[in-house]
Amino acid sequence: MAFCYNVYIPNDAIPTAQTKIKLADRILVSPLIVGTWAWGDKKLWGWNEELNVKAKEAFDMSLSKGINSFDTAEIYGFGESERCIARYKADHPIVGTKDIVVATKFLPFPYKLSYPSSLINALRASLDRLKVDCVDLYQIHGPVHLRPINVIANALAEAVKLGLSKTVGVSNYSITETIRMYDCLQKHDIQLASNQVEFSLLRRTPETSGLIRECHKRGIAVLGYSPLAMGRLTGVIPLGGARDGKQAEQNSGALGWRLTNEEISQLESYQINPKVSFFHRLIQHG
Repeated sequence: MAFCYNVYIPNDAIPTAQTKIKLADRILVSPLIVGTWAWGDKKLWGWNEELNVKAKEAFDMSLSKGINSFDTAEIYGFGESERCIARYKADHPIVGTKDIVVATKFLPFPYKLSYPSSLINALRASLDRLKVDCVDLYQIHGPVHLRPINVIANALAEAVKLGLSKTVGVSNYSITETIRMYDCLQKHDIQLASNQVEFSLLRRTPETSGLIRECHKRGIAVLGYSPLAMGRLTGVIPLGGARDGKQAEQNSGALGWRLTNEEISQLESYQINPKVSFFHRLIQHG
């Protein structure tokens, strides 16, 4: 039986392949989202044809398990990750790829000062690589922009008004930054759909700082990336990568069950809480 929840899955519910989560009252995502950072990346991940074949297996396996949501970014493989998704969709043996949900991201490097044109032009380029007219979720990759949040919010609102994205979100935003973005978008009658942050037992800051609580109060979904860093897969929407069919199948094994309260308490007793997220370490060390 299919169940649809708004923003997050409650603690007493067990997600299955039929479960869907509604973001911004506009799109439905699966309870697991496939991260595609490694797809197409030669410099960091050594992308080659063999890995391309394996990534296609991960794509097909994910869909076969009911996981229809994929997260990418313009910077992943310098656009190749987006092209991979377009190719894999076109080559998928099963009809119904129209139900696939794709989220991508805009990296607002400080030198990008002209808004909304910088963002709109980047989004159009992403749409071209993805071979779609409209993306499901368009996200700001991180708060590295020099322009104030209201300027970025106005650009995101323009993307929605132009019909280029169904919803908009942010990534790696603090509580203050998230609330500011939420308030600015509200002036356009647009709901901030999500905040994508690093969240696992190795980094529980989104939980302990109150970020998750403040997001949920405002109807903002929290997408937790790097959840397999010994991460707990409950409450937030986990976003895990898959580089081949076996990994995709293993990811799908997180559905249909949940940890007991006692097991969660035991895992939490081993947590480490570094203050700096992986995104910021990546930016700092290039």
